[in-house]
Amino acid sequence: MKVDDYEKELIELDKAGAIVGKPATESELSQLQSSARATLNKDKRINIRISSRDLNQLQLRANRYGLPYQTLISSILHRYVSGEIEDQVFEEKAKYNKK
Repeated sequence: MKVDDYEKELIELDKAGAIVGKPATESELSQLQSSARATLNKDKRINIRISSRDLNQLQLRANRYGLPYQTLISSILHRYVSGEIEDQVFEEKAKYNKK
């Protein structure tokens, strides 16, 4: 799996013992387990039409990360709806349309 410079730094700090975590409380642990179950529970199926070019690019990227392309697509969608990926382009268009 590829890691960026920030992740490499975190790994090095962890190996050096510079990162010390605290154990999760029972309520935190319960909440994390519940969130993990909800995230992993794939109970809906969708069909989408995309260009062959986009699908090929998705498959290439997924291959680089060593995962199935459907998993990559699902991950991207999850990151978008959870706010990890900003929708800057859409926000700019919305600003333009309000004028």
